[in-house]
Amino acid sequence: MNELAYPRERILGAITLALGLIVWLGLIAGTFGVALLGLAFGFVMYLFAQSALIAHIKGNGVELSEAQFPDLHAQFIDCCDRLQIKKRPQAFVLNGNGGLNAFATKFLGAQYIVLMSDVVDAMDKHADGVRFYIGHELGHLRMKHLSFGHLIRWPVLWLPLIGAAYSRARESTCDRHGLACSGSRESAARALVALSAGVERWQQLDIASYLGQTKHASGFWMSFHELISGYPWLTKRTARVMNTEASLPKRNGFAYLLAIFVPYAGRLGAGFGSLILVYIVAMLIVIAVPAYRDYMVRAQVSVAVTNSESVREALGKYYQSNQKVPESLGELGIRSQQADGTEWLLDPENMALTVSIKAGQLIFMPALDAQGRVVWSCMNGEGLKPAQLSASCREMGN
Repeated sequence: MNELAYPRERILGAITLALGLIVWLGLIAGTFGVALLGLAFGFVMYLFAQSALIAHIKGNGVELSEAQFPDLHAQFIDCCDRLQIKKRPQAFVLNGNGGLNAFATKFLGAQYIVLMSDVVDAMDKHADGVRFYIGHELGHLRMKHLSFGHLIRWPVLWLPLIGAAYSRARESTCDRHGLACSGSRESAARALVALSAGVERWQQLDIASYLGQTKHASGFWMSFHELISGYPWLTKRTARVMNTEASLPKRNGFAYLLAIFVPYAGRLGAGFGSLILVYIVAMLIVIAVPAYRDYMVRAQVSVAVTNSESVREALGKYYQSNQKVPESLGELGIRSQQADGTEWLLDPENMALTVSIKAGQLIFMPALDAQGRVVWSCMNGEGLKPAQLSASCREMGN
């Protein structure tokens, strides 16, 4: 039965499992075990959420048995036998409220298959169609898609391209399981196209014409949206069911360049993944814009430090020669207002020099060293933050 696994699933499964192990080990080691507490909390939350789902299924669904919907139960048993599943899960029919769907789930070791009523009604006269849906969901359980391995992979499944590709590969694997339960390839294909054409029109749909639509899949936007989705396009899934080795149009190469920036959002949909991207970009902007502004201010401060060096030297020489502070910079023949808008202001009491630039004020404070020479320290004044001081400013006086 190994041929039922889509080849790419094994490769991507191994990659995501290895990456997941590395991430979990890093989280546990990097947080000194705190990640384990988070994992335990997450498991408790999962138990409550999953218990609600199982309770809903058991309380509102109809369990298949020899007495309850015996035709569906017989198809379910037949699928389990074809897939060599000895430990059979519990199977239910649940009101789909208009949705064509089915799903598999687990809870504390017990396994469940749920068929939505609309799927059952749509396939009322197409037993192979019901078997396809049953086989598809049994595929998830047989391939252990809901096992502990999924938890290990979880931290890396949001990664762009990889997470979505692994999900698509799993769906292709399960389509093969559905095909194995159906009587023919066309029967399985017609079950799939019901997801496109609806509960009645699928019976009149021309399969050949439908498969011809796969040519659109090579377009840029078609390629992009499939790359960020957890499901292959239905046209492609149908083509692979009709011919397992079908040669399908290649995706547009440029679509990968855009898709690599969109995290995979799982069942929440590709649109949610795009929202995650927007959120990440917004956060980067929030971080990057202030950082860039600080960088530009530091550049201004660095220029101010360099340009004021001659003024500080002149003040130092004046003090050492006269043992007093000049009344103003004009006394040294220095203009306070510079051509670039910078303003130099001298405090005649302590000889502090304030340099006003566009970003704020930079203050140079004088002091005497052991040899009686004037040395300067640099600090931020009004409008400037310590983080905006240049390296040349911070190093002064050290």
